[in-house]
Amino acid sequence: MKTNLKTPVSPVKKGSTLMVAKPFVYILNSKFQGKHCDSCLKSGKVFKCSGCQFVHYCGKNCQAKAWKEHKEECVGMRRIKPRTLPDASRMMAKLIMKLKGDGDQEKAEITSTWSRRFKDLMSHYSDLKQDKNRLEHFETLRQILIEFFGGEDSLPNTAEMLGIYGRLCVNCFNILDGEMSCIGAGIYLAPSILDHSCRPNAVVTFDGPTLYVRSLVDFPSLDWKKIFISYVDLLSIRDDRRPELQKGYYFLCDCERCTAVDKSGTNGYRMTDIEVFSSTSSCPSGKCQNPIFMSGKHAGITPLCETCGRSLNDEMIASYKEVSEFSLEQIKAMGSTAYLDVCKVLIRKQNAALFHSLNILHVKTLDLAFDSAIQMQCWEDALTYGQQLLPGFRHYLGAGHPLVGILCLKVAKVALLVGSSEIEAKELVSEAAKVLFVTHGPHHPLIKDELQPLLYDVSNP
Repeated sequence: MKTNLKTPVSPVKKGSTLMVAKPFVYILNSKFQGKHCDSCLKSGKVFKCSGCQFVHYCGKNCQAKAWKEHKEECVGMRRIKPRTLPDASRMMAKLIMKLKGDGDQEKAEITSTWSRRFKDLMSHYSDLKQDKNRLEHFETLRQILIEFFGGEDSLPNTAEMLGIYGRLCVNCFNILDGEMSCIGAGIYLAPSILDHSCRPNAVVTFDGPTLYVRSLVDFPSLDWKKIFISYVDLLSIRDDRRPELQKGYYFLCDCERCTAVDKSGTNGYRMTDIEVFSSTSSCPSGKCQNPIFMSGKHAGITPLCETCGRSLNDEMIASYKEVSEFSLEQIKAMGSTAYLDVCKVLIRKQNAALFHSLNILHVKTLDLAFDSAIQMQCWEDALTYGQQLLPGFRHYLGAGHPLVGILCLKVAKVALLVGSSEIEAKELVSEAAKVLFVTHGPHHPLIKDELQPLLYDVSNP
């Protein structure tokens, strides 16, 4: 497998493409079936495979390109009809079919002396053997695959299958569209070397199933041991990220962001102390913008403002806790499907007198409200929530994160749509360009189809 790489000894500039990789195997998430092509992953008009009636292609070229891998899969899908193959089972099936062929010999170059095969990916086999939930999931998948392949004899033995399953669990990438929404999943051999940090210095983006690793900072030279991406949502507090990483990848993160809170002491704070703002109320004076820490090492016995000395009374503390618990419950219940009326109720309860603007629950609520308002075409609401959301995104994700650039792009579009300030729209598009040219590169479809036309519009009102 050919992988395009940056020469290790050359300086690396911010925005450089460090790696371009094709997937070892990949799938389109089943919820996008009929909306995207299973081969190129592009959205648009697609046509069903006449055999399995499950996968879709945008045309004959994509169908012909995918047939070698889909041929056996097509037989299996017909075998289990009218049921369909769940996404995790389909990934396992694709891996087994690939490895039954010549996939075990396929390798991806990382440097001139370093390459990677599927067997080189970490399986965490011993950790899996102790993981009750994953063992139960594995057994469920195995039973489905026995039927899919037409019998247990067509499968690797249980130990080999568990090794494949482990490599899938800890090395799988979510395939994202231009706006960083998950549309699929894939195994990529060379990119699997990349370690995690909650303060990443590189970002992974996609154009269809092709993966790109791009630098977010300048490096004097390329050292893969010093290149970090994020495995988890950075719009989460440390106490959520660390258990997620431990559960999903079997390590406890000790990056700078996760350990900085422990080292910062109990007195004072800095705006760069990202985590300490996650659980904060507003100063009751209504004048200063400082947070009151409700939990963590910065919190006192009596929550008070470290600037003006005002404290929260018992009623305010009880209200904060009640709204926090209610907000968390509703956010979890909504999941990825936001309801604008629910979000509005939460935002009213999370009023400025109670929640600091950088409180993580407030930021997450605004994020859901913004997306829901766009889906409902409530443009005035979308503009309001987008404007309020930007400071939280910049704070928790970092000003150079692709999601910040995409949010700026979306808010600028809404601002122009509702006839808001052209100056504001121009500033937002400029910020989006500054971010997205680094994270996505000048040739990405998001840049050509979305950003550049908007740049022209705000420059030629």
